[in-house]
Amino acid sequence: MIAIIKYNAGNVTSVQNAISNLGYESIITDDPALIRAADKVIFPGVGEASTAMNYLKERELDALIKSLQQPTLGICLGLQLMCKYSEEGDTTCLGIFDTPVKRFPENDIVPHMGWNNFSSAQSPIFKDVDLNNDVYYVHSYYAEINEHTIATCDYILPFGTAFQKDNFYAMQFHPEKSATVGYHLLKNFLEL
Repeated sequence: MIAIIKYNAGNVTSVQNAISNLGYESIITDDPALIRAADKVIFPGVGEASTAMNYLKERELDALIKSLQQPTLGICLGLQLMCKYSEEGDTTCLGIFDTPVKRFPENDIVPHMGWNNFSSAQSPIFKDVDLNNDVYYVHSYYAEINEHTIATCDYILPFGTAFQKDNFYAMQFHPEKSATVGYHLLKNFLEL
């Protein structure tokens, strides 16, 4: 079973629909026992960092997520919350990836919304993925490039768009909204 973490962030249903379209069953839950027992965990989201972290802390899901041993994928806000700190709401995050999340410069076009590319390094999550395809982004904050960066994007400035550390993976873009390439990425994760 695939657990999709519920924490009052948007976009979880879109992720569940994509997983279903790939032929997998999933459950949207904030139940620690169900999350801990899942074969794979997905931590998606669209929302605001401090509100989301407060929800996680109130239910002790922050500690649970950091302790997961199975493959775990953060998407968009999920990636940002897996970092150590976000400027959005002056928020201390999970610290899985030791990098800050910053707001794009105010004098440029923010949010970064729409189709854009990415470049990647070796990772099983990018197996057989055509890097000539664009993926879909919607975000005003970005994670800095760090030692766990496996893909970058350049919008205003270069930033980390995918990370991997041990069993934790994360993508700033939305694979569930990124057509064929996004589904391929999700399938690679689900087959880890």
